[in-house]
Amino acid sequence: MSRLCVICKEERASVKRPKTGEKLCRNCFYHIFETEVHCTITDNKLFKSGDRVAIAASGGKDSTVLAHVMKTLNDRYDYGLDLFLLSVDEGITGYRDDSLETVKRNQQQYNLPLKIVSYSELYGWTMDEIVKEVGLKNNCTFCGVFRRQALDRGAVMLNIDHIVTGHNADDIAETVLMNILRGDIARLERCTEICTTGDGRIRRSKPFKYAYEKEIVMYAYFKKLDYFSTECVYSPNSYRGHARAFLKDLEAIRPSAIIDIIYSGEAFQIKQDVKLPTQGAESWIAERKIHGEMPENIATMLHFDQLQIEEGSRKNESDKDKKREEGEEKGEKNEW
Repeated sequence: MSRLCVICKEERASVKRPKTGEKLCRNCFYHIFETEVHCTITDNKLFKSGDRVAIAASGGKDSTVLAHVMKTLNDRYDYGLDLFLLSVDEGITGYRDDSLETVKRNQQQYNLPLKIVSYSELYGWTMDEIVKEVGLKNNCTFCGVFRRQALDRGAVMLNIDHIVTGHNADDIAETVLMNILRGDIARLERCTEICTTGDGRIRRSKPFKYAYEKEIVMYAYFKKLDYFSTECVYSPNSYRGHARAFLKDLEAIRPSAIIDIIYSGEAFQIKQDVKLPTQGAESWIAERKIHGEMPENIATMLHFDQLQIEEGSRKNESDKDKKREEGEEKGEKNEW
């Protein structure tokens, strides 16, 4: 005999929630998932009526489900938001070019305006070119810095008040673990914040902060949403992968571990008499409008400034050599 849904007690249970272990029918699962996101939004007062909100869209499961749920809740609860899709083309061949096709289909499916900004237009570099320079180590750090700034610039172009991202509970728990493993106390204190402020005072928030990745995948699968499932070709080399593997092992033993780690991060506080590392060059950051506060961001931008200078020098030398060769060839022809 098949079990009935523990909520409605009418339909046959076809879903077991990873977060709680409850056996639900699909309709009750949809309702609970959407209601929990709605409660996260309202409890934290993320938006106000009239806000222009950009959904950071990559074409992956998280951003696709976020776009679907944001549009659904905006219509259902009359948030009064103007929604947009904002995508970043990092220039990763075989990955981002394909995922952007999914985003363009999402634009048609959800009838939302779409803006795409690219690394090549903003910085003069693609991510493939960056990896050629720095190798496969720490390239996610470079990409993260450039991507956050690209989203801010795209938001300014659209006159956006608020950016929402598809970061889920697994992502945030991984970040907590990473900061513990690195001993990054300053970032550990704020990594669980649901809402932050980027450049130009544009707010960023994570409506999926308490949503498990497995439940997002289940929602996308049962709703038959159109999303791109291939992993970035550079991500297997990232430091986050170690934290992710450890978190999955914890989840297999104790499913509540993910949410417990987030709650622990939220409860973390630094004593007032503890001296934190000071950050230099604040004015330089303001001048360059770099998003983020950690020293590695400054090093990243300085590094690529230097690479661009060196690239320009090499190009100038190459042009001089070319002209010199052309002049010599011309002289030889005149002699003949």
